[in-house]
Amino acid sequence: MSDLQKEKIEVAGATVDFYKYNEGDVEVYEFDTSRCGPPEPMVNAMAGLKMIDGANKKLVMINHKKPMGLLNKIGENYNISDETLEDGRVKLIFTYKEGASEKANLNDSACHG
Repeated sequence: MSDLQKEKIEVAGATVDFYKYNEGDVEVYEFDTSRCGPPEPMVNAMAGLKMIDGANKKLVMINHKKPMGLLNKIGENYNISDETLEDGRVKLIFTYKEGASEKANLNDSACHG
């Protein structure tokens, strides 16, 4: 992994630390809710997704498992890839989906699953 310059940033509504860094010309926002219980992963994901407003931005979420309630809620609105990390945690990467991300209801952070 390269020496990324991660900058801690303030994110409205977040309950965990968020970091911002660049991968080429893409702004990356990252947070880790792997030690949090519901509804924190959903709350923080919704706060972070509000910043993904174009193809040059992405959100990285580290969680203890795949957050199915979140994916069921906004899965159609973003391109989402996931990978299992060596320690068993899950890394999800959310990117902008033209014509769909704008329609996501990011104000409803209630967890239903």
